[in-house]
Amino acid sequence: MAPLELYEKIYVKESFLQSPHGDIGCQQCHAGDPTDPNWQTAHQGIIKDPSFPDPSQACGECHEKISDSAKNSLHYTLKPIQLVLNARSSSANEDMQSSFKKAGEKHCSQCHASCGQCHISRPDYVDGGFIAGHVFQKRPPMDSTCAACHGGRVYAEFTGLNKKFPADIHHKKKNMTCTDCHKAGEMHANADNAATRLELAQRPSCLDCHPDAAGADSQLTYHQKHQGKVACQVCHASPYKNCYSCHVGTDKEGMPYYKCKESKLTLKIGFNPTKENNSSNRYVLVRHPPINPDIFSFYTQSSLPNFDSLPTWKSTAPHTIQRITPQSEACNNCHGKRKLFLGPGDLLDWEKACNLEAVVSDSKIPPEIEASKPNETK
Repeated sequence: MAPLELYEKIYVKESFLQSPHGDIGCQQCHAGDPTDPNWQTAHQGIIKDPSFPDPSQACGECHEKISDSAKNSLHYTLKPIQLVLNARSSSANEDMQSSFKKAGEKHCSQCHASCGQCHISRPDYVDGGFIAGHVFQKRPPMDSTCAACHGGRVYAEFTGLNKKFPADIHHKKKNMTCTDCHKAGEMHANADNAATRLELAQRPSCLDCHPDAAGADSQLTYHQKHQGKVACQVCHASPYKNCYSCHVGTDKEGMPYYKCKESKLTLKIGFNPTKENNSSNRYVLVRHPPINPDIFSFYTQSSLPNFDSLPTWKSTAPHTIQRITPQSEACNNCHGKRKLFLGPGDLLDWEKACNLEAVVSDSKIPPEIEASKPNETK
C-alpha cells in the first residue's frame, strides 16, 4: 500500500470540526494544552492513539458497550498469534524467551487494529494517516483499512489482484466489501472464549445469506449429500495463496524485515485439523502460512522447540468464491483426484510430523462415481 503524502496524513477537514466528534475538543482525547501558544510545549504529553490499548477512556466515554467488548477482540489483542507462538515455544531459557519476545513484538504484533485505526486513520502498520481528514467513518473503508493488514492474501484474492484467477463473486457481481459479511458484531466481539476467529460465535456463515443451500429441503442433491461432510468452500473456491518459509530480522538501520521463500496459488482439500473452524465438516480447504521452525533464528536459535505441536496446514475459508468452479462442474473433477487432496508429497520434510491429522491418505479420497452432474435436482 502506497504511503500517504504528509499533508494527507495530518490534514483535518473543516467538516470534522462541525461534527459531533469535533465538538468534543482535541484535548479531551489526545491531551495536550490548547491554551498554550507555543506549539512545542502545547503538544507535550500528546496521546497519538487514545483508543489503544484501552479505549474506555476515549471512545468508551460515549460508546461504553462497544469499547468494553472491543478491547478484548481479536483485532485488539492478536490473541491467536500469541497462542500459536506460546504453544510452539518454550519457557525453559530466560535469555531465549527475551529474544523471542523481542522478535514477536517487532514482527508479529504490528497489525493490531484499534478503534482509531479502523474508523479514523489507516493502521500504524502502513504508517497511519487520516482516512478522511479525521472525519469518523462508521464503516471502515476496505481499500485503506482492511487491505492495510490483510492485503497480502485476503484482499488480493477477494478483489482479483491475483490476475490468474477472477475476483470473488461477491465482490465482482455484487460489489460487496469486507464489512458486508464481517459486521460490527464480529469485529467488536469479546474473544475471551475464542482461540481463533474461526471460533467466534459472530463469525459469518454462507448459510446466513444462502439458507436454501443446505438441509433436507435443498433442491440440490449435491448439497444434500455433502452437508455436514464437506465445507462449502471446497467446491466453490478458486485457488488461493499459500506461503512458505518466512524468516524475519532487522537491517543495519534497525528496521524489521521479513523474507518469504515462495508463495503459490493452489487449492488443497484436507481433513479438518483440530476442528478449528467450529464445524463438523470433515473435508475442508487448508492453507499453508509462512511459519517454519527457523523463523526467528535471527534473534535466537531453537526458539520453537515445540513446533510440531500444531499443524502448518490450517483450515481456511478463502475469499475466492465462485458459483461454478472446476471442482463443482462435475463430481469426478473432485472424486478420485489425488492432486486436489493434501498428501504426504505436499509436505516439506520438517512439517510431516505436525500435519498427520490434515493429510488425506489415498484410501480416504472419495472414489470416482458413476453420476457426475452435481447440479442434478430431485
